[in-house]
Amino acid sequence: MASKSFWSSSKALPALVLIGGVSYFLLIEHRQHLFQWLPFLIIALCPLMHIFMHGGHGGHGNHEGHNQSGSGPGDPEDAAYRSGLEEGRKQSFHRRNDNGER
Repeated sequence: MASKSFWSSSKALPALVLIGGVSYFLLIEHRQHLFQWLPFLIIALCPLMHIFMHGGHGGHGNHEGHNQSGSGPGDPEDAAYRSGLEEGRKQSFHRRNDNGER
């Protein structure tokens, strides 16, 4: 049985109200203190975002099996991309030549 997410439980609404209340009083009553530390908080968020946002796609290890997953040079999507790229280059070249540009 899959566990229920916290945000879909009955405790989510009280948690959101609490977070909203704390945020409101931080912004209203302690604005000067908060803005004083804002540049440091933004810089501190960079490594935290890097850590948590890289969690979804796995490690940066060996990519040997990458071509077997269907995204290698023999992939039909890759061939379609390359043919579209070449077609766009040809059209751009012909437009420049038709306008007398080099």
